[in-house]
Amino acid sequence: MAIVVQKFGGTSVATAAKILAAAGRIIATKQAGNQVVVVVSARGHKTDELIDLAREITDSPPAREMDMLLATGEQESVALLAMAVQKLGEQAISMTGAQIGIVTDSTHTKARIRSISTASMRKALEAGKIIIAAGFQGIDTDFNITTLGRGGSDTTAVALAAVLKAAVCEIYTDVEGVFTTDPRLVPEARKIPRISYDDLLELASLGAGVMHSRSIEFAKKYRVPVLVRPAYSDGEGTLIAPDGNDENVVTGAALAKTETRVSLWDIPDRPGVMSLIFTKMAERRIPIDMVVQNVGARGVANVSFTVEQDELAETLTAAEEAVQVLGAGKVQHGTNLSKVSVVGSGMPTHTGVAAQMFSALANAGVNIGMITTSDIKISVLVDRNQAADALRAVHVGFDLHREQPALPPVGMAQPDDDDESDKAREERARDVVSRLANMEDIVVSEVELDRNQSLVTLRSLPDVPGVAAAVFAANASAGIMVDMIVQNVSQSGHSHISFTVPREALDKSVAATSEVLAKWTGAELSHERDIAKLSVLGIGLRTHTGVGEKMFKALAEAAINVKMITTSEVRISTVVDLAGGQKALECLMATFGLATNAPQPV
Repeated sequence: MAIVVQKFGGTSVATAAKILAAAGRIIATKQAGNQVVVVVSARGHKTDELIDLAREITDSPPAREMDMLLATGEQESVALLAMAVQKLGEQAISMTGAQIGIVTDSTHTKARIRSISTASMRKALEAGKIIIAAGFQGIDTDFNITTLGRGGSDTTAVALAAVLKAAVCEIYTDVEGVFTTDPRLVPEARKIPRISYDDLLELASLGAGVMHSRSIEFAKKYRVPVLVRPAYSDGEGTLIAPDGNDENVVTGAALAKTETRVSLWDIPDRPGVMSLIFTKMAERRIPIDMVVQNVGARGVANVSFTVEQDELAETLTAAEEAVQVLGAGKVQHGTNLSKVSVVGSGMPTHTGVAAQMFSALANAGVNIGMITTSDIKISVLVDRNQAADALRAVHVGFDLHREQPALPPVGMAQPDDDDESDKAREERARDVVSRLANMEDIVVSEVELDRNQSLVTLRSLPDVPGVAAAVFAANASAGIMVDMIVQNVSQSGHSHISFTVPREALDKSVAATSEVLAKWTGAELSHERDIAKLSVLGIGLRTHTGVGEKMFKALAEAAINVKMITTSEVRISTVVDLAGGQKALECLMATFGLATNAPQPV
C-alpha cells in the first residue's frame, strides 16, 4: 500500500467549512487504497496574530518562548482537522512535531531537522489511521519545542515523505500550481505542468512564492516527487521531479522586490579576501546572494552582493569588520532595489539567452545595476520602481505566456557530461546523502574544473540601458556561448562587465565585442586567454552559509586568488589562474571530503 503525504496551508483550513472540505479530500485519498499522512499549517493568519500579540507584551520576545507560542497554531489546526476526518467516518490521530519524532538542532525560530523517527507514524498507519501532523515544528535533544522558520510546514511535509519513502508529496495551496511568474504581477503567466528540482530551487530562492527553497532542497536530496495542487479544485497542478520540461530554454521568471546591496570598494586583490568576507557573513548566518567580484586592476578589487532587507544592518557591521581586518577599502550600500531573474535548464545549450534578456530590459527602458549568472540562471539588479516593468518585459521577451515548441540547438555547447556521467553524478550525490549525520546537512557532491575557458573584461562602460544588450547580442550573433557573466554596480557613472567564453572562441568574441565598444568613448577591453573555472556543486549552497566560507578559506590557504564569483542554489563558481586550477581542485576535493569519499557536513 502506497504512502501519500499531503500538506494543507493555512488558507485551506481557515474556516470550519474549509477544514471539512480538506477532510473529504484526505478521506478520498485513503479510500483510493493509500496510507495517508497529512501535514497542516496554522489556520489563516493565526501565526501573524500570535506574533503581534507577543510584540504587545515585549519588543524583543525570547526566541525559545516564541517557538513555544507559535507551535500552538499548528496544534490547533491538527486537532480540528482530526475531528473533521473522524466526523466523516475515518480514523485519524493528530500529532505534534515531538510526537511524530522530529528532532532538530536548538536554533530557535529557524531550526534545522536532524532526524525523524518513523516508528510512531508506521504504527498508526498500520492501524488504519490517517495521521494529521503539525507542520513547522519539532523538538531538540533537551525537549524544547523548536520551529523551522519560513516555509516550515512545506519542509515538514517533504521531510516526512522522504523518511516514509512516500509515493508522492502533495502540496495543496490556493493557486493552480507553479506558474512562469507571479500571476498577480503578470496576468498572462501560465501554469507549468512539470518542473525540475533545480529550476524550482532557483525560482524559489529568487522570489517565487509557491514553495520555500528549503523544502525543495529536501525533495532533490531525497528524490521525493512533489505535486503542487489547488486545494479548491481537482486541477492537476505542477509536478516537481528530477527532470522538467526541457522544451523551453527558459522555464520561468521571478522577482525579489525588497533587495539591498552591500559593496566593498578598493579592497586588496589577493588570496584570502573573499574567505574573510564569507567568514564574516557566515558568523552571523547571513545568506548572501548575487555575489559580484570585478576582475582586479592595479592591485585592488570591488565586491558587491545582495542580502534581504532585514539583514542589512547586520551585514553592514560584518562588512565593516572585514574592511578593518583588511586594512583597506570602504563599505557602501544601496536600497530601494529589486532582483529580476530568469531560470531554465535549457540555457547551457543555447546561445543568446543573456542577449535576449538584456534586450528585453533595454527595450523597456530598464537600466541594469548588477548582473550575475549561473548555468541555469540570469539575475539582474534594478531600481525598485522599475521592477514590475522589468519582470513583465522579460516574461514577454521569452514568450513565457505561450506554450513553446522545442527550440533547435542553435550554437549548442559541447556538454560537459554524457548520459553515463550524469548517472555517475547522481550516484555520487546519493552516496553522500546516505552518509549524512543529520537530514539537513549540506550536500556537496562534486567539484568541477574547466580548463578550457577565457575571460573578457570591459571597463568604463556607460551606465545606461542597452549596453549589456549590445555586448551580448554581438557575441550571440557571432555564435559564441557565453558562460559566467558579472556586472558590478557603477562607479562615477561607469560600469564594468566580465564574462567567460570557450578558449577557442576568445578571438572571435574579442573581435565582436570590440566592434560594439567602438561606439562608447573611453570604454576599454582586456582579456585573459588562460583561466580555469572551478565549481562546487551541491544542494542549497546559498542558504547554507558555511559552504562559501569553507570554499574560500581552502582556496586562501592554498594561496589561490579568486578573480570572479557567481553563486546559485546548486553551484558556486569561481575563476582562477589556469596554473593554479589543479591545485585548487585538489584542495576543494579534500575540503569537502570528496577525495576520501567522506561527507563533510557544514
